[in-house]
Amino acid sequence: MGCYTFREKASKLKIRKIDKFVSGLKRDMQAVRNAIVSEYNNGLAEGSVNKLKVIKRKMYGRNKFEMLRQKDPFPENNG
Repeated sequence: MGCYTFREKASKLKIRKIDKFVSGLKRDMQAVRNAIVSEYNNGLAEGSVNKLKVIKRKMYGRNKFEMLRQKDPFPENNG
C-alpha cells in the first residue's frame, strides 16, 4: 500500500488524532521521502546526545565541574 493510499484511507476514518497525523505527513512529505530513500541518517549525532543526557542524569545534584569533566565521553576535547 502506497503512502497516498494510506493517507486516503486514514482520512476517511474521521478520527481526530489520525487526521492530525495524516496532515503532519502531508506537511512533511518531502522529509518523509528523503528519510526513506536516503542512505544518510543522524544516528551518530543522536548517539552523542544520548551519552550526554545519561551523564547529565547521573550527575544531577553534584556540582563540581571537575567531576563532570571526568565523566566526559569525549576526552580528546579536554584542554
